[in-house]
Amino acid sequence: MSNERTIFKALSWASSFLIENGRDANAGEILLRAQLNMSRSKLLAEQKMPLAEQEWNRFEEAVKEHAAGKPVQHIIGYEEFYGRKFLVNEDVLIPRPETEELIEAALKKLGTTFKSLSGLKAADIGTGSGAIAVTLKLERPVLSIFASDLSERALQTAKKNAECLNAEVQFLQGDLLQPFIDNGLKLDIIVSNPPYIPAHDELSDVVSEHEPHSALFGGEDGLDFYRRFASELPNVLKEQSLVVFEIGDGQGKDVSLLLEKSFPEAEIDVVRDINGRERIVTMAVQKISFD
Repeated sequence: MSNERTIFKALSWASSFLIENGRDANAGEILLRAQLNMSRSKLLAEQKMPLAEQEWNRFEEAVKEHAAGKPVQHIIGYEEFYGRKFLVNEDVLIPRPETEELIEAALKKLGTTFKSLSGLKAADIGTGSGAIAVTLKLERPVLSIFASDLSERALQTAKKNAECLNAEVQFLQGDLLQPFIDNGLKLDIIVSNPPYIPAHDELSDVVSEHEPHSALFGGEDGLDFYRRFASELPNVLKEQSLVVFEIGDGQGKDVSLLLEKSFPEAEIDVVRDINGRERIVTMAVQKISFD
């Protein structure tokens, strides 16, 4: 690389190097912003700013790590979600921008399903990093928020995020809804981004080699967890309740039918994301029959 170590030169090299290695050219900008603790506008305004040799070498190492397949978020240690930074590592799924639309759908449905949110109990099932649970608590503080995960290591990360962001969340370790069933807890709201990728789908090595498969794959057709939810939900939902799931594109009809079998009177909707793909299923329940 050139001896002229400026931000401009660093970003130009990173862009070319990443493209040559089949990675996103914009990753270099994200890595350098994090390293220098600069906003995007500040970084772009300081293109001529020289970098110390140590800064240059550190950036070069980070870019090469990503080119080799390590996720940018694992290199910098966090991902931004709904305007907040969440710690991430190989024990949790990295929060995706599409899941912000899950939050939006949940907040919208809360306003049309319940007259008041005060004292309502909501749970994020399979919480991973805790991004959904923490965000719901911070966006709607009157809710009592629970979060569960089968992985104790994931829960450790989620607890750190809740502490760092001053969000009061109660964490439970266990498989899907089982901890709530075991504790006799009834819920008003359930939100989840369960594993929904079919077992044989191919993923980028950045994902498949660095994120937990237990948080990605949902059986042969990707629907295993929704089947379990449909079976277990009647044991934990209150008479008036709301369920919001993230789904894969093309799964809307199947997930809706599974829920309809358990809740024939419920109002079930499929919501498309900003790109027009099926992304969310919501279910508003007014009265549940436990026959």
